[in-house]
Amino acid sequence: MAERRSQVSGVSKRQEESRLAASEVAALLDDDNVIYQATQIFDALADYTRFQILGALSLSDHSVSELKDVCHVSQSAISHQLRLLRDRGLVTARREGQRSIYSLGDEHVVTLIRVGLEHAGHTFKKA
Repeated sequence: MAERRSQVSGVSKRQEESRLAASEVAALLDDDNVIYQATQIFDALADYTRFQILGALSLSDHSVSELKDVCHVSQSAISHQLRLLRDRGLVTARREGQRSIYSLGDEHVVTLIRVGLEHAGHTFKKA
């Protein structure tokens, strides 16, 4: 019945969901702490090596040594970047024997990486 009312009023279910999302975004924009945390996340994503790390972790979990090989930087540089990413809640670590294995903090991080890559691919393919 609600779907039919939406069709009659000319508003699709998707538009209704977008409006709900917009109202949720508006509420979050009123929270200075949320805005600060969001800027910290985007700041972390704005570094080439950190983005490479997150991209690699979006495919599978990795050790510091494996990430060093993927990113072609020193182990200490990888450890430093992982510490920053961990502090921002973008990655988590678990112990396997003597090694720490890193993974993404949650599925939101995968979405951020995917959308960033899609947007860059779309934007720069035109140029």
